[in-house]
Amino acid sequence: MSETIYDEIEIEDFTFDPVTQLFQYPCPCGDRFAVALDDLEDGEDIAVCPSCSLMVRVIFEPEDLEEFREQLK
Repeated sequence: MSETIYDEIEIEDFTFDPVTQLFQYPCPCGDRFAVALDDLEDGEDIAVCPSCSLMVRVIFEPEDLEEFREQLK
């Protein structure tokens, strides 16, 4: 199955919510792309918009996630 990626976004451009542990980024449809911290740690690099079919690739290095994991302590 071939995924159609709308864009590639740096992790620094996402908003991280330590309560939900979600990274979010505005989608052109008006909703927000979302991906969980745990999914990123597991190697998943696709954030999906729940309202439309668009997906974006999250550009990050595994060590980038350490600062967000620290916010949860």
